[in-house]
Amino acid sequence: MVTLRALAPSLTRITVAGAIGGMLHVGHGDCDLIDAKAVEFSRAVLNQWDIDGEVICCEGPKDKAPAFERREKVGTGKGPALEFVIDPVDGTTAASKGRKDSISALACAPQGCFQVLPDDGYYFKIATDYHSIDKLSLDMSTEEIVQTIAKAKNIPIEKFVVIMLDRERHNEILKSLRHLGVKIVLIPDGDIVGAIIAATPNSGYDLLIGAGAGPEATIAATAVKCLGGTMIVRVWNPNNDPERIERLKQAGVNTTKTYNEHELAKGNELVFVASGVTKGEILNGVHLTSEGATVNSICMRLPSGTIEKTETTLNFKNHPIYKHLQNQI
Repeated sequence: MVTLRALAPSLTRITVAGAIGGMLHVGHGDCDLIDAKAVEFSRAVLNQWDIDGEVICCEGPKDKAPAFERREKVGTGKGPALEFVIDPVDGTTAASKGRKDSISALACAPQGCFQVLPDDGYYFKIATDYHSIDKLSLDMSTEEIVQTIAKAKNIPIEKFVVIMLDRERHNEILKSLRHLGVKIVLIPDGDIVGAIIAATPNSGYDLLIGAGAGPEATIAATAVKCLGGTMIVRVWNPNNDPERIERLKQAGVNTTKTYNEHELAKGNELVFVASGVTKGEILNGVHLTSEGATVNSICMRLPSGTIEKTETTLNFKNHPIYKHLQNQI
């Protein structure tokens, strides 16, 4: 039986496909077209594989964007039983405007390892590195969270760096952070990247905080766990929407529980993969050439803790997925 460890390096083919699909329409202002092509190319690669695969959830339904179906079967059905959480393009709006830090990302594990967080409303998240494992709670105030991490990392508040999505829903958090005097990096999209760099020791970023989508939370938690950091997540429901809460319960979400990285991504056989769509903090973007494309990717896996960065050069002319693009570049 082929193991997930043996398959891990090849999983980059899926996010490479998503990145190329998305890159074809970077800067065109059409988010749905970016998502549609990223899903189309990723699905085509997945369905070539001898795996018994299932996409348990995918980013997109909340915004009625193109996405994998929930519980969509992928692969030929003849290989190992694997499950995926996929975001074909995290940072679709950024990509549509030609901005940085757009990636194609996924998490993969044996079946039954991931906590489903449907793309239905938002979830509150914080992520940081190993210094603060088991020291944080979402019942803490923003000030308490920052002070706890700063103390654990032995850094002064004025040198503390927070990364968060630039959203109106975060105005009160932003006010608290300004009052504390920390440095704040506001990003237009892409909190998977934010969680990764916050969980990476000596990255220059200390905390990701804020409300974002659910599939990204599980994908990011997988990466954070591979990095040895910590992430905690809870359903965010400021409008007290009882219908949403019932939908989440029906999907298997404990709507009052705070999930940590070990509960979102269970076990010790996990893979996180991402490929850059546009240039960003952790990956360069897709570079289209006269013959094909060059794509940069990262693969993290447990139990080894291995982190690999790779560069894939594709010639579209005879490629089964991309050959029809030869006249479009």
